Amino acid sequence: MEPRPSSEHQPVNDIDVPFVVSFTHRLRHTLDVAGNDFDVLIDLLTGDAEQPAKVQFWVDSNLHDATAEHLDLASRLGERLASTDRVNLVGQTHTIIGGEQCKNSAEVLQQLLGLINDHDMDRRSYIIVAGGGAVLDVAGYAAAIAHRGIRLIRLPSTTLAQSDSGIGVKNAVNQFGKKNWIGTFAVPWAVINDAAILQSLPDRDFHSGLTEAIKVALLKDASFFQWIESHAAEIQQRDPAVSSEVIARSCRLHLDHITLGGDPFEALEARPLDFGHWSAHRLEPMTDYELRHGEAVGIGVALDTLYSARVLGLEHEKAMRVCQAIAAIGSPLWCDALDDSDAVLCGLEEFRQHLGGRLTVTMLRDIGESVNVHEINPGVMSECIEELRQIARGSK
Repeated sequence: MEPRPSSEHQPVNDIDVPFVVSFTHRLRHTLDVAGNDFDVLIDLLTGDAEQPAKVQFWVDSNLHDATAEHLDLASRLGERLASTDRVNLVGQTHTIIGGEQCKNSAEVLQQLLGLINDHDMDRRSYIIVAGGGAVLDVAGYAAAIAHRGIRLIRLPSTTLAQSDSGIGVKNAVNQFGKKNWIGTFAVPWAVINDAAILQSLPDRDFHSGLTEAIKVALLKDASFFQWIESHAAEIQQRDPAVSSEVIARSCRLHLDHITLGGDPFEALEARPLDFGHWSAHRLEPMTDYELRHGEAVGIGVALDTLYSARVLGLEHEKAMRVCQAIAAIGSPLWCDALDDSDAVLCGLEEFRQHLGGRLTVTMLRDIGESVNVHEINPGVMSECIEELRQIARGSK
């Protein structure tokens, strides 16, 4: 091909150069990272006694408020970090207000950026943050934009964060009354899923957080969904062995999708892992975030499964099994915000804007078999909302 004619102000050739950036996603599972497994955390740092790693430690207020000594992971871990010669722990342990409130506050983000600046953290420093998904989001966003990226080690403190969001490569804060409107993609330096950190979690959060495990099982692994169904009572009772298994299997399915699925930064139209999320993201602000994210996801998954049964050929009996499984693990199937179905359906346009391009919503042809659709019939979806109301009443 001959080069294009050149001129004084025009380059001889246009050049497109694709390139690949290599990332490593480090995931560790521990029983007690503040106790016998502390070395797992330390071995993720590059520091030594001669040149210790510079570290800040941030903690979700909900975790920090755990009062029983054997549950107070935040204090124990802070003490361990301060006492080892491989770490230069700068500043006091900083508490971030837990729950969605931290993502709605510009002041929280500015405080975190101020801490990074005040202690001269650089791109080879580490921020260790222990908390639920919202705290991990705002802390991750601060770490991602300071110096264009500071190493972040996540210690997810909820079942939801351990099974899903904590291992993701996204972070965000809310803006304009919309979920995750401001954010970046940033691969964490490492993630540690610790069993002991979950002991202080209230039942409501423990149960609802595992709706993300049901979600990913429905998308990718029918046998895993059947396993959850058969162990729903143990999950509801917080059986340690069963809970650890469901978190580990969910975590691996999410991680494989992110690292092996070919679209870690969501450049394509579809976001399969957001199954059930178009309505979930709408319901949360409609309830002033009184509805937990996991609860909203459970409702959204149930709703889209019922729609899949009406429109896409999913057997209705299987859709009912999904709703029953969500209820059986202890997560709700209904919230009163669904009474305003027109307002809920506005979430489709917000979801389209969040995706970019045309609307693409993941649904189910079968358990373990997903399909992407580009149109949602609002009348049918309204019927599904009413059907879910009746199912929720019957599950009580």
